[in-house]
Amino acid sequence: MPALNFPPELLLAAQDVQVAFFDVDGVLTDGGLYMSDLGETLKRFNILDGLGLKLLQKAGITPVVITGRDSKPLRGRLAALGVTHVHYGTEDKAPAAQQTLEALGLDWKQAAAIGDDWPDLPVLRRCAFAAAPANAHAEVKAVARFVTQAAGGAGAAREFCDLLLVASGRYAGLLEGYA
Repeated sequence: MPALNFPPELLLAAQDVQVAFFDVDGVLTDGGLYMSDLGETLKRFNILDGLGLKLLQKAGITPVVITGRDSKPLRGRLAALGVTHVHYGTEDKAPAAQQTLEALGLDWKQAAAIGDDWPDLPVLRRCAFAAAPANAHAEVKAVARFVTQAAGGAGAAREFCDLLLVASGRYAGLLEGYA
């Protein structure tokens, strides 16, 4: 029996989700930019979030990353996770999300998103299910149906993934594979 328990109204709102949009900085990372002596930008990713993205794929929910930045470490991390739908260097995120939905033959009613700041608002407002990390900006939390307990880069994306997996009815079956 799974230990996770989400309110029924959240599960109902997320049950038809087939695609999940993720921001990077502030969601998949802590939002900080680590700068090396050579001027390289370094990012820290949470391993829990990574498994969450892989589990979504196993459950038939397509993870899509839309980020305003681009870097070799980010590309490497997403490739290692098997995330193939990615928009790098994208400040205007809603058109990128729309393009992905059309390519997948889906619409906004089948989409969920998690974001932490103003550039994420256009996507969050259009999706059937919007989420935000605990440390998201107040305006983002105001439109989110679900605010995670964890901060961005500290398991927030995994909480979002887990909720989508439970709502899809696939969580318990996936968990059995780790028994």
